[in-house]
Amino acid sequence: MDLGLKGRGVIVAASSQGIGLATAQAFAREGAQVAMCARTEKTLREAADKIHSETGAEVYAEPLDVTEAPAVQRFIDQVAKRFGRIDVCVTNAGGPPAKNFLSLAADEWRKAVDLNFLSVIYLAKAVIPHMQRHRWGRIVTITSLSVKQPVPELIMSNSVRSAVVGLVKSLSNEFGKDGILVNNVAPGYTATERLQELAGVRALAAGTSEEEIYNRWAAEIPARRLGNPEEIADLIVWLSSERASYITGQTILADGGTYRGV
Repeated sequence: MDLGLKGRGVIVAASSQGIGLATAQAFAREGAQVAMCARTEKTLREAADKIHSETGAEVYAEPLDVTEAPAVQRFIDQVAKRFGRIDVCVTNAGGPPAKNFLSLAADEWRKAVDLNFLSVIYLAKAVIPHMQRHRWGRIVTITSLSVKQPVPELIMSNSVRSAVVGLVKSLSNEFGKDGILVNNVAPGYTATERLQELAGVRALAAGTSEEEIYNRWAAEIPARRLGNPEEIADLIVWLSSERASYITGQTILADGGTYRGV
């Protein structure tokens, strides 16, 4: 199936590992030009080199802290100069730490807002003018199952990521006339470094092993297993394609059926 992504200019944030890395790989396999960013330069460069060698796609990578608005704008400007256009932007950032409410300081809440909400604003504000010029664009945010069903010990994620859903809906309403579609992907329990961190916290609290925590999660999921990053990446790529041309303002779960609502 031709997804119409060959030659498209694509940005994937936080793409040195996990879902971001799998997403960058998936776009490269579709023939897109892929710009990658992450805070740790070494792992980012290694990931970019691997994708290029495996797919032959043009890959541009620069270290970036998405909580710094001027740095985000400079990165977007460089991508636009290199690719000549920006068609797709996948916003992504590491989640805030797993803690309970009373243990959290005000500064930790501010950092969570910077990381998981304001970063989306910075990226969207920088890429939308480029998309408007071509009257075609896709913005896909990556949040979490927590925007639909709060996850224990992830109170900051439960709270801050929900703001992203409101932003996605608002942007889809405002820029649909420009051919820009904005959607949110909400992964469930997915086998990433982030989930390993949460498993460690829960294992310590329960006096058990991380493996046992993984087994408990799997038993609670109707699909009876955790997701993998590639499965989330496939959804993101499809939402970014010509095949999803009438879908906007939506939050789509990729959780193996974990969400219990209707």
